Amino acid sequence: MFDTIVVATDGSESVKRAVDVSLDLAARFDADVHALSVVDAGEVDSSPAQLRDELRTALETHAEGALSSVHERAGPGIEAAIREGRPAAEICAYGRAVDADLIVTGTRGRHGENRLLLGSVAERVVRTSPVPVLTVRQLPADAEPDSSDGTEQQAPA
Repeated sequence: MFDTIVVATDGSESVKRAVDVSLDLAARFDADVHALSVVDAGEVDSSPAQLRDELRTALETHAEGALSSVHERAGPGIEAAIREGRPAAEICAYGRAVDADLIVTGTRGRHGENRLLLGSVAERVVRTSPVPVLTVRQLPADAEPDSSDGTEQQAPA
């Protein structure tokens, strides 16, 4: 059913569950995994000119760290890429480029609650992706996954 899965990561805590879900799906379907991190060109372009090179370098370093985290969880054998541009557009373009069967993304990224005011990368990916998208929300702090069926359970109060 799935031969190629792309997981988009920005290294945030909320994306860790999306990475885990994508790796689980890949194991179940014997699929290839591509981890993608996008350096937000809008963030770089909106910064003062004298800081752009430093910011780009810092964002690239952060992206490398996010991909290293995926490698640590997955082990060898996954493809990893860093792109620069608008995150949603780059995620969709990468999905097309690798002929992905599924794109997996978290619902909240590095910008957390503030992204609700600016628009969600996950929402834009869902609306514009030519391939199916699985969005994975972060578990609430008081919820624990039930390993028997993959559903979440609320911890007793």
